[in-house]
Amino acid sequence: MSRLWQQCCAFSLSLMMLLADGASAAGAEMVVIVSARSPVVALTSEQVADIFLARTARLPSGEEVQALDLPVGHALRDEFYARVAGKSPTLMKAYWTRMVFTGRGQPPRELSSMSAIRKLVAENPSMIAYLERGALDASVKAVLVLR
Repeated sequence: MSRLWQQCCAFSLSLMMLLADGASAAGAEMVVIVSARSPVVALTSEQVADIFLARTARLPSGEEVQALDLPVGHALRDEFYARVAGKSPTLMKAYWTRMVFTGRGQPPRELSSMSAIRKLVAENPSMIAYLERGALDASVKAVLVLR
């Protein structure tokens, strides 16, 4: 009985630590960004989902767009897809497996950090990404705020 109790306590502690890690991303206000030089002023959540899920490669104005992503497993990435697409990391993996296998789409290009994403978006008006609101600077502009 004491061995089972120890395992339960260890599991509970691990679960609490996992939830605490995710809480910082879940509480973060996120923004979808484009270059400050881009003519795009605002996008809807549905438009952003269509771009990030490879349903379209164009902005509503008709201009081509390329989405950028944080690495798989990044808490902000998981929260972004939950808010915009209503999909968990497991569902996103299944979605991209199916899209790639059927030849209907490729996942967004991954970059290692928010600063790398912000820099690349700032330099390329045809790119779109998401960041924590606190990572904004004058080189990019928010076109959608996700609360």
